[in-house]
Parts: sequence; C-alpha cells; structure tokens
Amino acid sequence: MIYKFTTILTKESKWYVARCVELGVVSQGKTIEEAQKNLKEAAELYLENTPKSKFVLSKTSPLITTLELSLSHA
Repeated sequence: MIYKFTTILTKESKWYVARCVELGVVSQGKTIEEAQKNLKEAAELYLENTPKSKFVLSKTSPLITTLELSLSHA
C-alpha cells in the first residue's frame, strides 16, 4: 500500500530539518534532498516498528495555514 504524508522542511543553521506532520517523525540532512531521503527512511522504520493499532492514518490531508502576529517590544 502506498501512503502520502505531508512534510515540512525548515533550514536550521547548517541543516535542513524535515518533519512528517501525520506521524510526528523528524529527520535532518545537509541538503533538502538528503533531509527528504532521511525522513523517508525514518518514517518507513517508524511504520515497520509500530503496531498498526497504535496509529491511525487519516484519509484526508491536513489543513496547512499561516499565522500572522503583530508584536510590539517594550
């Protein structure tokens, strides 16, 4: 079975951090491609080692939005 998950990549210092939203799995790499590859491996290991009764996969994609804040510093 093929699953599709939402991933978020951010640059933190010299590393790209990749997060799988639905599974809560995180990995990193020195390039975007390396971070994505490492996240895929981490997610596969997570799914292989987690009993199916421990996680529920949604049939719908998560809603991704932005949050805008106006901050005033004293």
